[in-house]
Amino acid sequence: MTTGAPPPLAPKRSRARTFLPLGVAAWLVLEIWLLTVVADVAGGLAVLALLVGGAVFGAAVVKRAGRRAFRNLTSTFQQAQTAARTGVAPSPADRVGAEDRNGFLMLGGLLLMIPGPLSDAAGLLLLIPQVRSFLGRYAEKTVERRMGAASPGSLQDAFQQARIHRPDGKVVQGEVIREDAPQGPRRAEAPRPPLTP
Repeated sequence: MTTGAPPPLAPKRSRARTFLPLGVAAWLVLEIWLLTVVADVAGGLAVLALLVGGAVFGAAVVKRAGRRAFRNLTSTFQQAQTAARTGVAPSPADRVGAEDRNGFLMLGGLLLMIPGPLSDAAGLLLLIPQVRSFLGRYAEKTVERRMGAASPGSLQDAFQQARIHRPDGKVVQGEVIREDAPQGPRRAEAPRPPLTP
C-alpha cells in the first residue's frame, strides 16, 4: 500500500460552460414547439413560406452588411494612405461607418436565416438602427470595463504604449536582427548540423 499526495482537483467549470448547452437546448425545443404551433394555426405551407422567406431575407441582409463592411474597409485604407502622404492622422470622427454596427447587422441576418420564430424576431429586432446602436455602446462599455479591470489604462493607452515613437511623434518602423542567426544562405558543401531533440 502506497501513500501519496491526493489527486489534483479538477478546475471548476465556469457558469457559461455549464448553462450554455442547457440554454441552447431549451432554445431549440422552444423554436420547434413554436413552429408546430404556427403550423397548427396557419398550416404547413405558411410555415414553409416563413422559413424560406426568412432565409432569403437574412441572406440579403448579410450580403448588404458584407458590402458595407468592405466599403468601410476600403475607405479606411484610403484615409490611411492619405494620412501617410500628408502626415496628418485622421480623427476618429472622420471614420466612415463608425456607427454602422455592421457586426450586429450581420448577426441579425444570420438570426433571420436560422429557422424559427424566436430567432426571426431577434434578427428583425437587430435590424432596427437604434437597437444596434444601443447594443454597440453597451458592448463597448462592457469591453472597456473588463479591460480596465484587467490592467490599468484604456485600450487606446495599451496600443499607444505598444508603438515606438520618435520625439517628433512619428512612428519608427523597425526590424529585429538576430546576431546568432546565419547571415546568408548555407552553401551546399557545408555540413549539416546534427538532428537532436
